[in-house]
Amino acid sequence: MTDIKAFQKKIGYHFKNEQLLRQALTHSSYANEKHLKKMSDNERLEFLGDAVLEIISSDFLYQNYPNLPEGELTKLRASIVCEPTLALCTKEICLGDYLLLGKGEDQTGGRSRKSILSDALEAVIGAIYLDGGFANAKEFVLKYILTDIEHKQLFYDSKTILQEIVQGEHEQLTYILTDESGPDHNKSFTVEVCVGEKILGTGSGHTKKAAEQEAAYQALLTIKAEKGSRECI
Repeated sequence: MTDIKAFQKKIGYHFKNEQLLRQALTHSSYANEKHLKKMSDNERLEFLGDAVLEIISSDFLYQNYPNLPEGELTKLRASIVCEPTLALCTKEICLGDYLLLGKGEDQTGGRSRKSILSDALEAVIGAIYLDGGFANAKEFVLKYILTDIEHKQLFYDSKTILQEIVQGEHEQLTYILTDESGPDHNKSFTVEVCVGEKILGTGSGHTKKAAEQEAAYQALLTIKAEKGSRECI
């Protein structure tokens, strides 16, 4: 049983209809395992939340980036509302801890699976929209998603940006798989990204691609910190 009250306190929004929030946190694996009635899981709320998030993020970017053309706005929005970035946003509210998952899904790492986390976050947005209207949904999105845009874009484009930096300095960039563990249905990969023989970042994920993206992002943060420290000297 998930602690609905604690989650509401964490996100700073209290539902008039707590059943909406419970549904938003209910994964299909839990609904199937508990033989809940049809459409008791969060998939319909995710559908709604996805649309609400798109209009809020589109409006935010339109208002705050008046000099960006349509193509750049589309790319920037994609970097914010993509699955990996949304999953990253859930860490602040510990969303994974509150999900209702089937035993099998729970035991195979479902609470940290990016697809489950991003879908649940959109479902929570949909639930807030139905319970408290557009203004409350917008406040939630602004507070937990439309923040630190620069780092979210960096995360989304990490592999491409890192490749461009390394190519510009005529260095060799390589991703090295250093660890692979877990059963086939719940693999965990660890990857190091190196320039020459220097390790710039390490990342982990349920796929090699996700691990490489995290490693590239950590490498970019390292490069940024090194440049910042040199500029301060």
